[in-house]
Parts: sequence; C-alpha cells; structure tokens
Amino acid sequence: MANSTVLVNYAGVFGNRIGFGKRPALLLIDFVEAYFDLDCGLYAGVEDALASAIRVRDAARLAGIPIVYTNVVYHPSLVDGGRFMQKTPVLKEFVAGSPMGAWPEGLVPSSDEIVISKQYPSAFFGTSLAATLTAMGVDSVILTGLSTSGCVRATCVDTSSHGFIPIVVADACGDRHQAPHEANLFDMDAKYADVVSEAEVLEHLAGLKG
Repeated sequence: MANSTVLVNYAGVFGNRIGFGKRPALLLIDFVEAYFDLDCGLYAGVEDALASAIRVRDAARLAGIPIVYTNVVYHPSLVDGGRFMQKTPVLKEFVAGSPMGAWPEGLVPSSDEIVISKQYPSAFFGTSLAATLTAMGVDSVILTGLSTSGCVRATCVDTSSHGFIPIVVADACGDRHQAPHEANLFDMDAKYADVVSEAEVLEHLAGLKG
C-alpha cells in the first residue's frame, strides 16, 4: 500500500473516480499455463488472482456482458516478438502450440466468447480489440489479468486512450512480486482507471442481470 507521504502528495491532483459505465465488457488478460506451471520461467504464484478472475468471469456470464480473453502467440521464428522478445526472451514459451499458452483449468472460453491473440503487452496494440468493443457498444472495460505491472498496466492505459472507462479488479490481477503489483495498482488508480475490489465488481455485475 502507498505510504502516507505519497497519499498526501497525490491528494487533490490525482485519484478522481469515474465510476462504472453503462455497457461494460470483461477482459481477461493472459491467464495461461505459463504463469501457473512451477517448471516454467514465467511461473508467478498468482493462483489467487486466477481464482478471483474465474469468479468475476462467472458473474459476467450471468450478467450477459461481453467477455474477451487474450493470450500471447508467436510465430515459431519468434520474429513477430520484436523488441519485446529481445528484452524478455522467456516469452519464447508462447510460441504457437506450446502447452504454456494453454488455458488453465476453470478458465476455458466458451464458444460465444472472444479470444484475441497478441504479441505485445497491450491487448489493443496490433489487434482488433478497440474496433470490436466499439462495434458492441461497450463504454467500459473491466480488467483482470497478468501481470499487473506488464500487460494489465499497458492495456489499462490503452483502454483509457481509446475512450473506454477502465475498471481494474485488484484481486483478479497478479504479479510475480507484491511490490510492483501494489505500485502499479496505485498508479493506475491515480491516473487512468478506477481500481476496485472483487466484491465491488461482483456487486455491480449482479445489478446488471436481466
């Protein structure tokens, strides 16, 4: 959590609340086996975030809102990874067909849910996500995923930049260390998004049923 000096420094400058939109979509960012397999270099110990995301996803299904999943998929040559791959070679775990890119138990998309494959941190960069959300009339995006300091943050900033309200579910996001997790939640909440608890988003989704 941010210390009192930081909170005082930010008070009155950042941290305005936007609130939930009227037509939300749920985005589940990169919940794949690589982050849950102890033998993988990307293992992050984020099982609690997955459990939270599954509960949010189930509530979103009951509410009847659009649900979008992302994963990372690279050509066998890895050339489409560009500088991201050069900076983070462990991303080779996401070459097309790798078991590390499979969905974890409990989070397999249904046939009417959208999967968007990406090569870079933001779910918007080089994908059809913005156009798809716009076509569906979405005004806000509930964000869950991995990792908080990487693909969640990048997607959060682009969510705002594309004109959608970003709602980040703190409990349903995870990182390989608590410090960057908390720091990035704080910064997203201050500048780009409303960061909420699982309980808050479940209450909101329950109100949308029917």
